[in-house]
Amino acid sequence: MNDFVIKDIKQDTFFTKNTYLDKAYIITAPEMPFTEELVNVLDKWNFKSIYTEGEASVEYSGAKEAATYVSEDGLGLSQQSDSDKLQKAEEFYTDFLFYVENMFVKASVSDELDARAVTEKIKDIADYIKEDRRFLMRVLKNNEPADGKNYLATHSVRSTIISIIIGTYLKLPNYKLIELGIAALMHEVGMLKLPTNTYLSQRALTPQEQKAILTHPILGYSMLKSFEFPLPVCLVALEHHERENGSGYPRKLSGEKISLFSKIIAVACSYEALSSKRPHKEAKDGYTGMLELLKNEGKAYDETVVRALVLSLSIYPIGLYVLLSSGKKGQVVDVNPENPRFPIVQVFGEFTPDGKIKMMQTAPDVLTIVRPLNRTEIDN
Repeated sequence: MNDFVIKDIKQDTFFTKNTYLDKAYIITAPEMPFTEELVNVLDKWNFKSIYTEGEASVEYSGAKEAATYVSEDGLGLSQQSDSDKLQKAEEFYTDFLFYVENMFVKASVSDELDARAVTEKIKDIADYIKEDRRFLMRVLKNNEPADGKNYLATHSVRSTIISIIIGTYLKLPNYKLIELGIAALMHEVGMLKLPTNTYLSQRALTPQEQKAILTHPILGYSMLKSFEFPLPVCLVALEHHERENGSGYPRKLSGEKISLFSKIIAVACSYEALSSKRPHKEAKDGYTGMLELLKNEGKAYDETVVRALVLSLSIYPIGLYVLLSSGKKGQVVDVNPENPRFPIVQVFGEFTPDGKIKMMQTAPDVLTIVRPLNRTEIDN
């Protein structure tokens, strides 16, 4: 595999084959130019080289027609067990969200919060995520927060899943992973002490309301401490808006003064916010969200944690809607266990002869990802 120094790549260069980050994850397909913005982002983020089996070219060289990957049984990659696991992931996500919504209602209305019960729940959550995260990431993409829905619980659930995935990549021991999950689930709990029309408002906030929002980390810290949550969990509620460069709040901490859990959850929350719909904005696709974090403008986030996010979910995250070089639309559903450099996609509207959903394996010069698609492009 050839390596190219990023800062030496000319603007809008095409590569004849896919390019990769750290020899594992796709950065561009042959149909995608290596833009000046991408060169600057990767160089700024201290990636020195990209890797490819192809060569640099001043123009796109074209792509061959896609071919279906056929497994030993001749039926392609789709298996009924995958459908079962996806359904179970849907049920898991729905149950987890329902649990958190009820927990937040009790905490808000009755001032009830059981640290031991939350711990037991997160133990189950962490075990499930470690086993079936690829199906869960598809569910997260397929279940955008609904309009008018209280997104506090949704944000907490999604951030918890992403945080545990990052923590797993960083090889945190199991007890730390559980503690991280608890912290991620409870990091915004201070918002429950504010009027709902403040943190759910779709209008511009008044100066007084803006000032009130800035108090939620302190309110969350005090609340969790009163319910005897572990100190590392309480600190995350206090620190999750702190930033590496000292630009955050409430204490303007920087660098090593911020706890590891807070660094992880800051990145997970930012990615979740970028890639999820909010009352005041549309969601960005996972690929664009990744690039936003890769920019790390002002060095706001811990670069080791950002790298862990990118390398655990990849530049083209599972669940991402994509346009394929065949002209078809699809969704990234898995990595190929034989060759994780080329993700497996579900091709919309196509089925195997026995009626199962068709899965196709991307491969150089066979089937590649042209670009991400948004939900509107999928529906049309």
